[in-house]
Amino acid sequence: MLRTDAPGDGPRLAVKDAIDVAGLPTTAGSAAVAALARPAGRDAAVVAAARAAGARIVGKTNLTEFCLAADGLNPWSGTPVNPLDPGRVPGGSSGGSAVAVATGEADVAFGTDTGGSVRVPAACCGIAALKTTHGRVPLDGVHPLAPSLDTVGPMGRDVAAVVLGMRLIEPGFAPVPYEPGGSIARLRAPGVRPEIDAAVDDALRRVAPLTDVRSEEFHEAGMANGAIVGHEAWNLHGHHLERPDLVGERVRDRLPMLESIARKYLPWARETQRALRAELDAILGRHPAIALPVLATVAPEPDDDLHGDLPLTRLTGPVNVAGLPAVALPVPLPGSHLPASVQLIGPAGGEERLCGLAAAIESALR
Repeated sequence: MLRTDAPGDGPRLAVKDAIDVAGLPTTAGSAAVAALARPAGRDAAVVAAARAAGARIVGKTNLTEFCLAADGLNPWSGTPVNPLDPGRVPGGSSGGSAVAVATGEADVAFGTDTGGSVRVPAACCGIAALKTTHGRVPLDGVHPLAPSLDTVGPMGRDVAAVVLGMRLIEPGFAPVPYEPGGSIARLRAPGVRPEIDAAVDDALRRVAPLTDVRSEEFHEAGMANGAIVGHEAWNLHGHHLERPDLVGERVRDRLPMLESIARKYLPWARETQRALRAELDAILGRHPAIALPVLATVAPEPDDDLHGDLPLTRLTGPVNVAGLPAVALPVPLPGSHLPASVQLIGPAGGEERLCGLAAAIESALR
């Protein structure tokens, strides 16, 4: 983390280095961007709101190059160390923000999430995070990856810290206490380790019964996320490949690959986006939330064969495609020093109720 150590007694806020902080350059974890970067003339809208609410910026946090990887690895600017297990990835792209709050260097951190970038590192580092409804939080002063999917959200050690982060963005934000009634929609995904599913089920059943639901679109929407990201990220960042010496090898490979996927699948991805949103809205009309794990396994090791981001984002990317809010909350995984993480998806604009449900689950686990 690039420390600024701002004085004062307000909440300590760490800011992902894809979000402008006045007086500091924004690098987006990229040597190519850093070569052209100048100190920001003003704070991003979310940072300005946080300062106005009394936050003190304690530093800018590391991330993957262009925000374009979910493992948190960055050979140019360095990889944050997972505080739960140094042999595991911290998750990304907002890995530095997750590590900053997990280690107590900040009370709250801001990250961006385009395919899972606050939820995946939260799951890897055992903290909580909120992916906000697309369009709820302004993106002015945020380095874009795929603007039609990009969001900014808070990360914290627990739900209370996430709520504090939302209050820094939106003064007066208040969770709606969860009132039992009805069941949580439990979406099951192929390939999830049985012990992860069991840990998620145990946490959820402490507050509500579960009803298994099906989604015809959800399990294909991870690829749709990749197609949309590929189209928009190529348009925004493809020109950086003209300076290959300033672009990491895997981004040099990944950007063209994503662009080729986008050329073939973008119309299908947009249709999937519409169908998925309608499908999830219908489920959320019957249930207060949809639940599933954030990750199908625990935080992987850096040399695990991840075949790109899809193994890490296949349960999170669809939520970005749908534009809905989601909370990531750690839950105990018996027999493991690493936690599982439950993902709670709510209706558009439903962050207050999601935070109330997450707080109820967190309390029941104590």
